[in-house]
Formats: sequence, structure tokens, C-alpha cells
Amino acid sequence: MQSADIIVIGAGIAGASAAAELAANADVVLLEMEAQPGYHATGRSAAYFAAAYGKKVVRDFTGCCEGFFRQPPEGFSDVELLHPRDCMFFARADQEAQLQALQQDNPALVRLTAGEVLERVPVFANDYIHGGLYESRGGDLDVDAILQGYIRLFRRRGGRLLAAHAVMSLCRESGCWRLTAGGASFEAPVVINAAGAWVDRIASLAGLPPLGMRPLRRTALTVAPPAGMDISDWPNMLDADEDFYFKPEAGHILISPADETPSEPCDAQPDDFDVALGVDRFERATGLDIRRVISSWAGLRTFAPDRAFVAGFDPRAEGFFWLAGQGGYGIQSAPAMAQLTRFLVQGFEPDPAFGAVREHIAAVAPDRFIEQT
Repeated sequence: MQSADIIVIGAGIAGASAAAELAANADVVLLEMEAQPGYHATGRSAAYFAAAYGKKVVRDFTGCCEGFFRQPPEGFSDVELLHPRDCMFFARADQEAQLQALQQDNPALVRLTAGEVLERVPVFANDYIHGGLYESRGGDLDVDAILQGYIRLFRRRGGRLLAAHAVMSLCRESGCWRLTAGGASFEAPVVINAAGAWVDRIASLAGLPPLGMRPLRRTALTVAPPAGMDISDWPNMLDADEDFYFKPEAGHILISPADETPSEPCDAQPDDFDVALGVDRFERATGLDIRRVISSWAGLRTFAPDRAFVAGFDPRAEGFFWLAGQGGYGIQSAPAMAQLTRFLVQGFEPDPAFGAVREHIAAVAPDRFIEQT
């Protein structure tokens, strides 16, 4: 039996970042069912820092993380974590109401005319663009550098990362959680359930009813840019209804149909229909004829029923902490979620830049999905 103060289940960005923060003041074991951390949602994320993306609680958590990504702590990474890239919502004439709603919800977005959109991104078909909204704080995130930075920090603080350790059993006995994983046994008074698409299954092992977390498959693909067209400074381009989006990616154009197909927790693979849907929506917007898809992939983004984050102790089981539902915002919000987790588990105040997370404790608590008796 291996003992620890805290066991974190899942070494994607949520679990790895929280484990690194907790390890500063506790003996922490981080268990990952795959052979390497970040294999599923984290490793397949076309991560973009979008301060204007999502509902207010998401935007507030994301905003807290901007300074971290632009100037990470000393020794965290030897490469830049955020490469500046603007963000733009674009719309047809029939989407004017959506543009107005987006700007009303987030007044920091700057209104653009059709001409101003086309000046930045001259790929749209004639008469397609009606207008847009612009946000200049965004950027491409280096997912691997962020994940590896947290894992290095975790190990420097004495944390133990064990890969290929899928949790098979989990129960509360004599004031501790006892579990088996990878043929070994572990115990700790606190368990952090950061298992991504598998969080409800981990809860069921602990004898807890699920919170209703929904894994949704998201597809992405890349195509070649039009010959002779410089795409390097294009913004991250989002349709006003979020029916699809595209952005530059390593010299190619990354496209997603923004699909959200319900899925069981699994090693997600792209569906031919969703790949074709992404191509079709891009072609309709641009008038281009895409003859070849260079690459395609899929990942699972897991959302709570209200599509807000979940972080907090389960009132039905002492020492069982939920860290889940980061959905499509997991990378950009991870530093803030990790700071909140440290505060809720250990009582240490968030660093000053992350102080705003305390305002949303009730909004992200798992209690909101649990019927109180």
C-alpha cells in the first residue's frame, strides 16, 4: 500500500496543473491510465487563448491566466507559451442578431465592417461577409510546453507521476480513500477526480451517482492555403453561430466544423462525415474548392450540464474532489483552475493574479448538480 496526502486521477492538463500546485505543500501521487500524460483531450487540442470566448465565468478564469501564459514563472518553460494571434467572429447578413448578442455580452469586442474583415482575411467569397467582431488579446498556446512545464514542476516538488495506472477500484475506509491502479494499491485522505471524459465513471467506482458530465467529440482537419496567399497573420476565425472555425496552423489552415457529437469515453477518432462537414462549411464561406485534406483528428471535450467548470468537494463523500468540465477551455483556464483547487483543498490563497477565481466558487461547485436531502 502506497500512501500519500492527495491522489490525483488523470494527468491531462487539469490533473497535471492541479497536482503541481498541490505538491508544493503535500505528498501527491498523480495517476494516469495511458502510457503518457495528455494523451486524450489535452494532446489533441488546437489550443487558442481566447479571452472573449465562453460565458462570463469562463472568461473570468481565462483572463486570470493571461499573465501566466505571457510571462510564466521562472523555470517553468524555456519556450514561449503564447504566440500572439488576434481573434475574430465573422458573420453573414442573417447573423446580425448574433453579432449584437456577442457584443452585448462582451462589450470589449470591437465591431468591424465587412471591408475590415476582408482586409484582414481576404479569403471569403463575394457577398458572404456582413461584419465581424474583433479581440486582440488572443494567441496560440503551446499545449505540450504548458503540460510538460506543469509535470516538471510537479516532479521538482516531489510529486510521483505513475503512467499506465488505470484506476480499477476506489472506496473510502477508515478516513482514507483506498484504490487499486496498475496492479498497485494506494491510499490518501483526498482524491482529486480529474479524469476528463471518465470522471463520472471514476465517481461510480467510489459509489457516487454521476453529475451528468457529457463527453462530446470535436473534429479538426487541415488543408493547404490558396496558392500565393500569406495566411500567417490571420486571426483565429469563428463563425458567429460557432458552426465552424478556422485558423493558421503550421503553414496550413486548420478547420473544425465545431461538432459536438455525444460519445462514450474512448480514444476518439474523426468521423468521415464530420471531416466532410468542416470542408463544406469552409468552402461555402470562401468559394474555394478543397481537393485534399492533409490531416484530421478528433478529441473529446467534456462539459457539465450547464457548460461551466466543476471544482469542489462532493458533499456526499468526504475527501472526494471534482475537477472536471473544462470542455473546450481546458488549456486556457488550467492555471486558474489549479489555483482554485489548491485554495479549496489546502486553504492557500490564490496568487494575486488569480484572485478573481474566488468570486466563482459557488458557480463551479459540484453541489449545483446534487440534490440536497
